[in-house]
Amino acid sequence: MKTIEDLQVAGQRVFVRADLNVPLSGGEITDDGRIRAVAPTIAKLVQAGAKVVVASHLGRPKGEPDPQFSLAPVAVRLGEILGAPVAFATDTVGESAKATVAALADGEVTLLENLRFNAGETAKDDAERGAFADELAALADVYVGDGFGAVHRKHASVYDLPARLPHAVGDLIATEVGVLKRLTDEVARPYVVVLGGSKVSDKVGVIDNLLGKADRILIGGGMAFTFLAAQGHEVGTSLLQKDQIPTVLEYLERAKANGVEFVIPVDAVVSGGFPDLKTKAPVEDRRVVDADKIPADTLGLDIGPKSGELFASKIADAGTVFWNGPMGVFEHPAFADGTKAVAGALLDSDAFTVVGGGDSAAAVRILGFDETEFGHISTGGGASLEYLEGKTLPGLAALEG
Repeated sequence: MKTIEDLQVAGQRVFVRADLNVPLSGGEITDDGRIRAVAPTIAKLVQAGAKVVVASHLGRPKGEPDPQFSLAPVAVRLGEILGAPVAFATDTVGESAKATVAALADGEVTLLENLRFNAGETAKDDAERGAFADELAALADVYVGDGFGAVHRKHASVYDLPARLPHAVGDLIATEVGVLKRLTDEVARPYVVVLGGSKVSDKVGVIDNLLGKADRILIGGGMAFTFLAAQGHEVGTSLLQKDQIPTVLEYLERAKANGVEFVIPVDAVVSGGFPDLKTKAPVEDRRVVDADKIPADTLGLDIGPKSGELFASKIADAGTVFWNGPMGVFEHPAFADGTKAVAGALLDSDAFTVVGGGDSAAAVRILGFDETEFGHISTGGGASLEYLEGKTLPGLAALEG
């Protein structure tokens, strides 16, 4: 894949496909990690004298404008990070976009409105998607793909647009791919994978692929209760995917046959119901129970302290650690200790540590850990998982052409 250094960008309109899909609350950005991650690429293009046209999606609007998913707050924050104003186009390929791009001087930046306000961005029909890509291509001379969090999507701005313009990868994608190669081709062992989050079904592919590659797989979060149920334990009202129990049993057998150690929680933090994440009100009935003694009328919301210690001991001697998914409802202080324990264990380890995007990356920042102490914090949880599953990612394939 070509890099920015392989392109002539001075005086050119450079379309940067970024991933600025940041969490918003009341119109305020609650985690700007993805903006900060792509800012160095944009700054490099600015310094090289390019006219930079940045585009991204945000949320899941249904192919038409929706104010709650506007990128306007992102334009302001990106300008603050870059130290220069970022013009904002109130549409993607309409009159505002055309006028804003036409007004750019060398070294200036504009951000287009949410790509997913156009049905063509995510269309399954190749012709409809291609027509939208044609409109985007008219706004630029060169394409730089740097939205790693979207490269697993066959979308117009990710897959179709690079074929229409001279193209290269941005520094963020180049870094992300280099890290993923260290997790697949150049692994320092023991290789420990920590998986959390809510559903086993979200992680089926990556578990299947890693059973032949990882040395240990640690299971936490809501998905752990399906593993506990598969072992015959009561899980109360905890999140449970009964249809995944046969798959889990198969994985446990395959792991045993392949010499892969599966580590399941030995205790859990439970409550009678889900906590209030807005007020963070104290949870009066919070308690710790053994994993095989979860009361039928309680809900598991975090791994317990013994599990945290167990997981830390399994990480301590690792050569490589990949972590994707929190251990519990970390957004509430009563159920954040398991996620804190895993993050702390990664920091204490001498391993090459990778935090696999999404909620895990948000947890690291929200819980106050120093991002720079981890080997790498990915900007794309879904993309990382699909890469580790061995899938071809459309956005990367397009940039290789």
